[in-house]
Amino acid sequence: MTNSSTAQQPLTLQDSITLPCGAILKNRLVKSAMSDSLADGEGNPTEDQSRLYERWAEGGAALSIIGEVQGHPGYPEKPGNLVLNTQSDKTPFLTLLKRAAINGAHIWPQLGHAGALSHGPISSPKGPSALDLNGLQCEALTVDEIEALPKLYATTAQLAKSSGFTGVHIHAGHGFLLSQFLSPLFNQRTDQYGGSIEARSHIVKKILKAVRHEVGPEFPIGLRMNASDQLDGGFTEEDGLEVVKSLDSLYLDLIDISGGTYFPGAKSSSDSSSGEPYFLGFAEKAKTLTTIPIMLTGGFKSKHQVEHAISSGATDAVGLARAMVLQPDLPNRWLNNEDDELVFPQFSKPPVGGITAWYTMRLTALAKDQENQFSMELNDAVAAYDKRDNERAALWRKKFIGS
Repeated sequence: MTNSSTAQQPLTLQDSITLPCGAILKNRLVKSAMSDSLADGEGNPTEDQSRLYERWAEGGAALSIIGEVQGHPGYPEKPGNLVLNTQSDKTPFLTLLKRAAINGAHIWPQLGHAGALSHGPISSPKGPSALDLNGLQCEALTVDEIEALPKLYATTAQLAKSSGFTGVHIHAGHGFLLSQFLSPLFNQRTDQYGGSIEARSHIVKKILKAVRHEVGPEFPIGLRMNASDQLDGGFTEEDGLEVVKSLDSLYLDLIDISGGTYFPGAKSSSDSSSGEPYFLGFAEKAKTLTTIPIMLTGGFKSKHQVEHAISSGATDAVGLARAMVLQPDLPNRWLNNEDDELVFPQFSKPPVGGITAWYTMRLTALAKDQENQFSMELNDAVAAYDKRDNERAALWRKKFIGS
């Protein structure tokens, strides 16, 4: 099947996508990367995590992306992240892959490094530049530390390939390390890695090139990047389009467009949403600048919205996150022309982090096949989420820090 919007017939959700490397996604619906927080606190997959991704594969997703897989344990987003490096126990990863790569579904790890947003209780955050802001402090990476990043990502990608993952997804969005490099608000360097958008994107391209060299020409590589970080003085849509234009299909197979940042106090994409998918206009512009397939993630709430985005040629694939927490078999339902309208919960004056905690705890219920019994209130979800994080942080410190 073609992945071009210039085809004679409009594209449908059922159409497959042939990526530049030759790999095929069986349809246009992807379970987008989320931090599921289900690893065991020592970087290993759990039975719950394996079941969760099995459910999404059973549910018809062409691809599921596992959020926040760390190549180095020093800069995690949360203590529930996976760690994949040469010291990892491959056995639980093989179990996860055996269960997640079924029904023709792809399973990719999202290779992450939280940088300035590394979880404080289990790390010493570092970013492109030193920061001392309200709620956010970090040291600056040295040039040597920056130039070690391509090898780190490439090694992790090769381990993913040899373990049986069917591709990798590089995280350069949402305010984590590579997103920090792209943003002039957080990258104030005056060397070759700061300044113009070309210089700020230099390390991202070096990583993509190193990963491609390591995994070979036939292994899928995706990149998540922001359309905008939605912060004054930050990464703009103009910057984003320049990055898209400069990306090379020799090194990249899928550009996953999202936006926003997890920096303290930043507004979420949903804060300014009118009920329509986020960043659709950006995706339409990006499609004119590259031959690399585009995936758009964020704000899709109905089958109609997804079908329109695909059939209009605005995007080649759609990433679904919270929608597939609410309905894990959503792709099968939509592919079988069941026009279910999702009902998203409405929260009045949620506490900070409350909505994320609620969805994360519902993920846990999905993993246990207990979503029909899930009835947590926001405050209870926050308490359970924080308690589990604290327990896993203790395990993380003992294994990776020795304290």
